[in-house]
Amino acid sequence: MEKYLLVIDMQKDFVDGALGTKEAEAIVSAAAGKIAGFEGTVIFTQDTHSADYLSTQEGKKLPVEHCILGTEGHKIIPELREAAASSKVFCKGTFGSLELMEYLASRKDEIESIEIIGLCTDICVVSNALLLKAAMPEIPIIVDSKCCAGVTPKKHEAALETMRSCQIEVI
Repeated sequence: MEKYLLVIDMQKDFVDGALGTKEAEAIVSAAAGKIAGFEGTVIFTQDTHSADYLSTQEGKKLPVEHCILGTEGHKIIPELREAAASSKVFCKGTFGSLELMEYLASRKDEIESIEIIGLCTDICVVSNALLLKAAMPEIPIIVDSKCCAGVTPKKHEAALETMRSCQIEVI
């Protein structure tokens, strides 16, 4: 049985770039420590948009260009690049990754647990956690709240409570 650690969207634009926050910057060290000490398979995701981002539905609701493929903001933060280079990376569009969910669901008989860390708790972390829980309701899904940050502290806490309500373990 294998344990998985999902590192969601730890990219420059979400840490100290276009949509960065002091809360996101504050979790970098804890996330790096979690990844370094994890005994299992580590998978990264990258929020990925194209140059036409502002004309998309998300771009109209959040008119801040971010994570544009090929830009510095799209890259995994320097502190985690080495770990990402030796891991599977899923480039995904908005919110959760169906490709990641399908990849893990195809291995569900071999999965002991899935732990999730990253950004933003109230958008991509919760979206991926709920997709995985829906696809694999008997697999323990764990979110390490100390290695996540939301758009705001209030939204971070609200997302954690939503996940608890959906039987996702929040530590």
